[in-house]
Amino acid sequence: MQLAFAIGLVGIYAGWRGVIARMTGFYDMGGAVKYLLYGIVSGMVFAVAIDEMILQFGIIEGKLNIYGVSALALLIGASQSALVMFLVGRPRVVNLRASPPYGWTLGLGFGSMFTSVLSVRLFDPNLVSEYSGFSPKSILIAIGISASACIGHAMISAYQGSSVLQNKRLKSFYVSSFARAGVTVSLVFALFTPFFIIFIAPILLYYWPAAQKNWLPMGMTPAAAQAYRRTIRQSDRIRQAADDRIRGEVVFGEE
Repeated sequence: MQLAFAIGLVGIYAGWRGVIARMTGFYDMGGAVKYLLYGIVSGMVFAVAIDEMILQFGIIEGKLNIYGVSALALLIGASQSALVMFLVGRPRVVNLRASPPYGWTLGLGFGSMFTSVLSVRLFDPNLVSEYSGFSPKSILIAIGISASACIGHAMISAYQGSSVLQNKRLKSFYVSSFARAGVTVSLVFALFTPFFIIFIAPILLYYWPAAQKNWLPMGMTPAAAQAYRRTIRQSDRIRQAADDRIRGEVVFGEE
């Protein structure tokens, strides 16, 4: 269980260091941390619901077919999207233009708790799966689930945050609800067939540029966005100059 929750937290670290850390100083860091905690607390509630209603009742006990599982996943996904829309759409958050980065960290919390609960089930040898039990193979599957769940939920929540700033709340609610249902069903099935992780990866890679170039930068004021772009350009030039410089030879001698 300790390792399962540690793997869930690794997803938060990857999503934070790879994205939000680059924007430090251009948005409210304290608010982002607070929304991460919101995501962790509420994400555990949703993760338990997914575990009890979909994994245990629907799949392991065989009480539901694929349509019933999908309907429950859509219901839970709609609940998550409604909560995200409520939190990132509050007037104070919108006035700060912080909805996209707050949504990103909120999604990281959702994904980490979802990963933790699924990993606990995966490490249980009583799970009806050939990959169940504590082994290097199951650990790799759990890490794949962590990356997919955390980045997937973070991107969906950031999309909702950007839609709030564009006054497209209703459309983003429907799109995000179906997207969350797809992520939920795919990763639950990944406990039995890890191929579903590979199925999600291309979709995440496809929308990654939109999240980095369009959705998250909306969380900055125009002046901050201009300074952020200038900082990125300068960092790229400095990195390129460091790579292209002619390196001399080390000289050993006495003064």
